[in-house]
Amino acid sequence: MELEYFTNLKTKPNNQMNFKIYLALVIFIAAFNFGRAQESEIFAPDKKAIKGYDPVDYFTKGEPTKGLQANKLSFAGADWYFSSNENLTLFKANPLKYIPQYGGYCAFGLAGGYKAPTSPTAWTIVNGRLYLNYSLKVQKDWSADQAEMISKADKNWPSVKSKK
Repeated sequence: MELEYFTNLKTKPNNQMNFKIYLALVIFIAAFNFGRAQESEIFAPDKKAIKGYDPVDYFTKGEPTKGLQANKLSFAGADWYFSSNENLTLFKANPLKYIPQYGGYCAFGLAGGYKAPTSPTAWTIVNGRLYLNYSLKVQKDWSADQAEMISKADKNWPSVKSKK
């Protein structure tokens, strides 16, 4: 009886330690995969959303403007840059208003069911939403039938957004 007590006592800490290691591993894997999922939903080469361009200036100035390192904000797994502190404040107040559709991936590509990188200079605002394209040539093709392209991309985005 005494021997059984000490045997159980001796193995119990190992079981607790194994459980703690297992739990820590599960938490680490979940956090790692969550971070990867977030990253894959925002097109952010070198972690820079819109390649460092200010998302607010598309709406306020009507043109792409490089953001400043001093006005950087980490949001949704990417770093966003702003040309002014005022733009940073506007973004913080309503980020979904300024984030490009489809996480900044090419709207034409999404209409075709795949992710493609974008150029900050190939952009359009449609119904208060910012859309980016791979290039000015692709933007021209996309613009020929925007409504249909947006409809297709909207349907494809839920299944494509978490893919690499």
